[in-house]
Amino acid sequence: MNAHTPSLAILHAASSRFEAARQVDMLPDGHRCRHMHGHGFTATAYATVPAEWAAYPGDEATALQRRLHRCTELLTYGVLNKHLSQPTDENLARWIRERLEMPGIDRVAVQSTPNQGVEVDARGHAHVWRRYRFQAAHQLPHVPLGHKCGRMHGHGFEVILHANQDMAGADLSIDYDHLDALWDPISAQINYRCLNEVPGLENPTSETISSWLWERIKPALPALSWVTVYETASCGATFDGANYRIWKDFTIDSAVRHRRAPTTDPRHAIHGHTYTLRLHLTAPLDQVMGWTVDFGDVKAVFDPIFKSLDHHPLHEQAELADGDITTVACWLHETTLRALPQLVRVDLFESEGCGSMIGVDLGGPALPA
Repeated sequence: MNAHTPSLAILHAASSRFEAARQVDMLPDGHRCRHMHGHGFTATAYATVPAEWAAYPGDEATALQRRLHRCTELLTYGVLNKHLSQPTDENLARWIRERLEMPGIDRVAVQSTPNQGVEVDARGHAHVWRRYRFQAAHQLPHVPLGHKCGRMHGHGFEVILHANQDMAGADLSIDYDHLDALWDPISAQINYRCLNEVPGLENPTSETISSWLWERIKPALPALSWVTVYETASCGATFDGANYRIWKDFTIDSAVRHRRAPTTDPRHAIHGHTYTLRLHLTAPLDQVMGWTVDFGDVKAVFDPIFKSLDHHPLHEQAELADGDITTVACWLHETTLRALPQLVRVDLFESEGCGSMIGVDLGGPALPA
């Protein structure tokens, strides 16, 4: 690595689910969340876990998860108002962050439904997100002859709107209902439509759709920070007003053992995971093709790496002998970067929300895996 190569950062991630009831009195009369109601929450913490907090090198994500579980156990099957006067998602994320009592915490997220959540970062900014769906057809007019996306086809698209709000001590940043009100007129233009017939979407790639949405929502929502478009459940694009990032997901079924775990730890023995891998790539927009990198090219280039891991014992490969999630994520980043120089980040999870992230840019929007 030369002096001009950006340094890599590593974050460990852990999640914990819990069930709880709440009511938010500060909301206007008639708002549904003023009434007592319940959610199946998911809390996620991202941190650089100090070595002394882990049982062995490679235990960092699990150590963070143990800490997070202790926090959420105080809340599960209870009434959140007993702990917070205004238990909004963002206040709940702050409450959990304070009680983790672990150095190196980067951000804490709370997801209250599959379609909404908040991340609170180290600056106290609340990154609010809400998911929407629309059904549409499209074809890409400039792809090579025989490319499957050149045929008219359709998707159940998903969109996530992200808003970054400096809370400045307030209890509530952006109400989800406000995002709904902004989305409704947009949805009317694209739901159950052929996107190629919508002005501005003559070449409706995921990247083009994300910037088209940005141009129409940003003036009414200055806090808008990212627009995310899922073309399928495993790939999509984000746009922040200047830069595009795409991602592609894979699942890898592999056996593994943690060489450095104590012999009394069950992870020292052979076990296995269905890993969830997300590759993040960024590149300038191709003005003709309307994309940064073709998702099909990403899949094809990554395929040999995928096949070297899927349905294999990872610990029998010399570079992966330690077997822990961070070792595997680092190897994936180094190996994939040689084949895909547009790569900026690798997320690897061995179970829901528990894993490691490595790259030159670990910021960006919350993307539920």
